Amino acid sequence: MLSHELNPARVVPSPRATAGHTAGSVGNTPVVWVDTPFTADGKGFWAKLEGHNPGGMKDRPALHMVARAKERGELRRGGLIVESTSGTLGLGLALAGIVHGHPVALVGDPGMEPIVHRLLLAYGTSVHLVDRPHPTGGWQEARRQRVAELLDGNPGSFCPDQYHNPDNVAAYEPLAAELVAQLGRVDVLVCTVGTGGHSAGVSRALRRFFPDLRLVGVDTTGSTIFGQPARSRLMRGLGSSIYPRNVDYAAFDEVHWVSAAESVHTCRTLAAAQYASGGWSVGAVALVSGWLARTLPAGTRIAAIFPDGPQRYFDTVYNDQYCAEHGLLDAAPAAEPDVVGHPAEREVHRWTRCANVVVPDGALAGGGR
Repeated sequence: MLSHELNPARVVPSPRATAGHTAGSVGNTPVVWVDTPFTADGKGFWAKLEGHNPGGMKDRPALHMVARAKERGELRRGGLIVESTSGTLGLGLALAGIVHGHPVALVGDPGMEPIVHRLLLAYGTSVHLVDRPHPTGGWQEARRQRVAELLDGNPGSFCPDQYHNPDNVAAYEPLAAELVAQLGRVDVLVCTVGTGGHSAGVSRALRRFFPDLRLVGVDTTGSTIFGQPARSRLMRGLGSSIYPRNVDYAAFDEVHWVSAAESVHTCRTLAAAQYASGGWSVGAVALVSGWLARTLPAGTRIAAIFPDGPQRYFDTVYNDQYCAEHGLLDAAPAAEPDVVGHPAEREVHRWTRCANVVVPDGALAGGGR
């Protein structure tokens, strides 16, 4: 029997719940079948198009984390919402700030896409850009330190702290319920991993229905999350230079690392073949999902989370000049990933798979280095 919280019959909100505000359109995103350009034999995977939310997938945790903070009294009346973001959560927090009547201050870095920066300003947020990475924690740690300064200077303010807040994980239960209602069965779930929120939240909820569900994580080269060394990274929305406590290492059956060039090629190829595409995270998760569709037995039902659409990436992924300057053009991924037996076996620079997911040294403490 389906639990009350995850009953797919309860997924579609009532007209009263959706009337009168943009927030009512968050959720109930479509799924589409994707085969070409990855397969030609009837196999494929289902893509959950989270770009159909007003600001993307992170509208879900933004609204949930702010609502829960208000319920607990952590966010006071008129208090400032402050967060570190590469963009997507910022768009969600801009919506949450409007819904709940709170000002929003967001901390980014020079890698924030120009269109996102301009949208955040248009939505009434203030945007603070740090100008240099932290010596060991990279841009993420530099942003987090600026967040701490803003919190200290604004009594009554609140930081959702998406990397370590369990409300970020809980916010994705409705997404899992939608997948159950839409697909009936999910055998394999493919998620990119950044804060760890949606991979933990969706998989945890789905396993109540499908205990044998396999979770495949997709990270970027140069990310520390699964035990690789921290390096400068072009891709935003996945990967980390710190160890988010929301990452549920025990939940993963395998992890893949994908490079920026491989993601760009996949994004563009997918757009031309399917029209449904997106940015860095979508390219990475689609590459891995396509390989799984080719190699797993026929009939395996694969669900891949596409966190956003392509529109905000016209200055990066879909900009030939940007891609040429960063060496991202004409780099078609191999047909198969490299394989390592342990995440620390060697540093990886291209699409690589590891079926031995371990907790990296230092990750248990959380919060970076």
